[in-house]
Amino acid sequence: MKQSSTLIIRIGVLTVLLGTVMVFVGWRRGTLPVAHAYHTEQELAAFRGGAGQLPQEQNHYFMGSGRCEGCHGHDPAAHAMITQDGVDVNVVDDWRSSMMANSAHDPFWRAKVSHEVQVNPGHRGALEDKCTSCHAPAGRYDFHLSGQGAYGISDLEQDPIGRDGVTCVPCHIQSADSIGLHFSGKLKLDTLGRPLYGPFDDIFGSPMTSFVGYEPQYGAHILDAGLCAGCHTLLTETADLAGNLTGGHFVEQATYHEWLNSDFNTDEHPEAGITCQGCHMPLLNDDVGVVLSANYIFLQPKSPFGQHHFAGANTFMLRMLKDNIASLGLTAEPQHFDSTIARTDRMLQQHSLLVEASVPDRSADTAFIDVKLTDLAGHKFPSGYPSRRAWVQLVVTNASDEILYNNGDWDGNYEVIGHDAEWEPHHDVITSADQVQIYEMVMGDVNGNKTTVLERAAAPLKDNRLAPAGFTSTHYTYDTTVVAGVPVSDIDFNRDGDGVEGSGTDIVHYHVPMNGYTGLIHVRAKVWYQSAPARWMQEMFTHSTDEIDLFRDLFAAADHTPVLVQQDSLNDLSTAVDDLRELGVRVFPNPVQNGVLTVVGLDERVLEVQVYDAAGRSVASHGPFRQPQWTVALPRTGATYIVSIRTAHRTFVERVVALR
Repeated sequence: MKQSSTLIIRIGVLTVLLGTVMVFVGWRRGTLPVAHAYHTEQELAAFRGGAGQLPQEQNHYFMGSGRCEGCHGHDPAAHAMITQDGVDVNVVDDWRSSMMANSAHDPFWRAKVSHEVQVNPGHRGALEDKCTSCHAPAGRYDFHLSGQGAYGISDLEQDPIGRDGVTCVPCHIQSADSIGLHFSGKLKLDTLGRPLYGPFDDIFGSPMTSFVGYEPQYGAHILDAGLCAGCHTLLTETADLAGNLTGGHFVEQATYHEWLNSDFNTDEHPEAGITCQGCHMPLLNDDVGVVLSANYIFLQPKSPFGQHHFAGANTFMLRMLKDNIASLGLTAEPQHFDSTIARTDRMLQQHSLLVEASVPDRSADTAFIDVKLTDLAGHKFPSGYPSRRAWVQLVVTNASDEILYNNGDWDGNYEVIGHDAEWEPHHDVITSADQVQIYEMVMGDVNGNKTTVLERAAAPLKDNRLAPAGFTSTHYTYDTTVVAGVPVSDIDFNRDGDGVEGSGTDIVHYHVPMNGYTGLIHVRAKVWYQSAPARWMQEMFTHSTDEIDLFRDLFAAADHTPVLVQQDSLNDLSTAVDDLRELGVRVFPNPVQNGVLTVVGLDERVLEVQVYDAAGRSVASHGPFRQPQWTVALPRTGATYIVSIRTAHRTFVERVVALR
């Protein structure tokens, strides 16, 4: 029995060795190893649940992501697309639940395109063709490259490749000689020879060439931030209220140009810069690396590996997609969306913003509280589509945690309390409840009125979004990244203490009424974020189309709770007042020139004021006080005196010098 078992083991080992030899012989002879290049439908069904399948179709120039999934998706054999710790990092499942993968299904986008067409129906062809250039590039560009002309929503409805969203091929065939130079959905794509660029050389490319018809090639530009520029800097044509094009343009978003105008720019700051991919496709820099393709056991791991997370800030839409997978025809499962939502929350809460609260001064009348915000992103915060906004909430409570002040709260409709009827201006100093600091872009039409119709946008009425570190008004990109509506009197918006631009910060100064309260206060500063505020939807919801009606229903059913980005809290250090300024008492002049010292700001809180000479001998004293001022003649000049001001809680000491 033992000999039989040994024989079976030896036969098994020889079979494995022979198979491995045949694989490498076949590879060296230029023929494919014996392995299937993509998963069978049965395999796909086994590890994919109830969501729709990724498209396997192809058009003239583009393959559906389902053709990439076989080798670069989940590997049931747990050989490819896993880390050294066994974590599945396959690019398809990470991508499929991102906003990029679902860009053509995004119900907000579909409703907004419909809204724009409703406002200017004669522009339907141009509007839909422009919008699909970024939201459905594989469908739209195939139409253009194959001479079929403009691509519209009706074409998208019938096109599984277009509905694949920002899919694999359009990004991986962008030409190296044009990235960072073309914008507004204009992409230069290399189709001659059907290359497919990636970040690694020493490529085993025969399976890809044979099975999907692309020639994998090394392309350093695949890691360049300019790869994102074509869609993430968007200029739109401006029409007046009658629908006539004015010849002007509006910068709907300029995230790439914001990055150029920052310390993150790798060309201007090669040692410290970080590309778009560095944050949104985080690299795994482990020693082992990741095997890039399933089905070929001889492939060696590659490092560093870029994870296809594409996490941004739009958790609201991600949750809406997750809750409506079947009705929207999506291909990701709830667990995929959960992963992307968690990554997006981490991006927002750990990599976007710092918040610091301080109490520089305080009296029984007013607490002067500063909230400093620092942009950590490589672009404005918030960035992207103009509906997005962030705002500051400041809550002050007493020693019993009773609310003394609450600025920036929201109501039952998730609208910021104190928001102006049209749009809230930028504030440097906040002194009343109807002032709240909201960071956003507000679009203005040709008449200078607020609009949410993109084609009517002529100029920003407000753009006080936090600038990234290094951002200046003298940079060559400033014409697309302007700051609007921030008064010149706000000397600390994107400026350091010396007034130099590029701090990436803003300080909001609050004057909080204390109404005589001098006890301990607890200060909480929070920054909240919304990607789709209800106020933004009002203009669109006055129209009715299938797309708008669908989104209205989904929007009504969604959870609109704002996302908490960052917060800071502190206790004011004293249980009464911290210093003489906060007490409201002033000792002057200092130095004393005529031998007469004056103390002002005295009230019933001051029990006694004593003046001592340098030897500790009492020179004068007085109290309690019925008058706010006390004057004392110092006995001699050319001496130092100590002024002691005693209250029920503590004694304050001030040193003064009497000149000769």
